[in-house]
Amino acid sequence: MDFSRDVLRIDPETVCLHIERFIRDTVKHVYHGKGIVVGLSGGVDSAVAAALSVRAVGADRVYTVLLPERDSNPVSREYGRMMADVIGVQCDEVELTPVLERFGVYKKRDRIVKHIFPEIDEPYKFRLVLPQNLLERDRLNVYHIEVLREDGSVLKKRLPYTDYLEVMAANDIKQRARMTQLHYEAEKRNYIVCGTTNYSEMAQGFFVKYGDGGVDIEPIAMLYKNQVYQLARYLGVPEEIIKRTPSPDTYSFEVSDQDFYFCMPYDLVDHLIYALENDVPRERAAEVLSLEPEQVERAWKDLSHRREMTEHLRRIPPSPEITW
Repeated sequence: MDFSRDVLRIDPETVCLHIERFIRDTVKHVYHGKGIVVGLSGGVDSAVAAALSVRAVGADRVYTVLLPERDSNPVSREYGRMMADVIGVQCDEVELTPVLERFGVYKKRDRIVKHIFPEIDEPYKFRLVLPQNLLERDRLNVYHIEVLREDGSVLKKRLPYTDYLEVMAANDIKQRARMTQLHYEAEKRNYIVCGTTNYSEMAQGFFVKYGDGGVDIEPIAMLYKNQVYQLARYLGVPEEIIKRTPSPDTYSFEVSDQDFYFCMPYDLVDHLIYALENDVPRERAAEVLSLEPEQVERAWKDLSHRREMTEHLRRIPPSPEITW
């Protein structure tokens, strides 16, 4: 198979027409709905999903929502409104902090932070990160917690697995609270909820079950992140959004998707996933991507492991087979 840096290049017009037709047919014939709800995050994926929805069913049948909470980057709100203005859709805002406080999300996470760093005082910000040396050596994906103090200093410690599970359990409530609000907005209008997960995230399980994965339609789930950017430029997504560093935007101390999950930039992730899934020889992948064959092998091992460990997220809940 011919493999090059251009292997993910698409014809944006053709792809847009295909996705628009898919959205339109799904809304009408699968869900018998009247329109679409999109949660705008201020990122490129939700911007592209919203723009495609408008092209498919019209701006008057697309409703967008901003869902900020205490830890959200203020830029998310700014860029979300910017995108709504560009495509001419109604955009409302629902502050999720009170709901998350009632769930005890912040208290649960802060308890872990204080347990690991008993010496810190508020105010502080924190995030989870993975070691970024994936390509250089074999290693385990063990998270570290970083705390940004008011004086600008950063503390960092390895996060015990049980503490990691508790932080993630609390943090994932944010995604599920967002999805609950989106479904409320959709159901009262007889609309459907549009997903914003791209293929790179879908293949690697970078989404929350019944959170950002709990949608009615996934119009960009066949597009690598590289291809989402191609569509973004074709659709006129503002350059500020296109250039924004991808982030889960759920931690008070800002963290990128690369630091938090992939340990590589998206362009490299995209091409490595493509090469792995299309049986590109290791040496050819290394040559094209300016890597050593051993680096490609390490990356493929990590990507394969993530795919295997998150397979359950891409399936409907299992049930027993019974023959009556």
